[in-house]
Amino acid sequence: MATVKINKIITIESNPSNTLLETMEQAGLEPEYNCRDGHCGACRCTLLSGEVEYVGFAMAYTQSNEILPCICKAKTPVELSDVNYQPKAKRA
Repeated sequence: MATVKINKIITIESNPSNTLLETMEQAGLEPEYNCRDGHCGACRCTLLSGEVEYVGFAMAYTQSNEILPCICKAKTPVELSDVNYQPKAKRA
């Protein structure tokens, strides 16, 4: 399992079979997204370090240092910045 550091604040463990978006959700975060298939770019963030593997075709425009967590899996420990998320609301 690779570690995923988010916005220099949170570090979580990535399940190799999950995308980074799914990994964040399973860790109790609600990352911003719309499509889950690389079309909209709402989940776009910056890859500061590490390697990812795309499991889908990115249709949304990205800079060379940006990734789409909805269609990426962590190949190595990664550090991400500019991730828009909120903690999941706890249910009573």
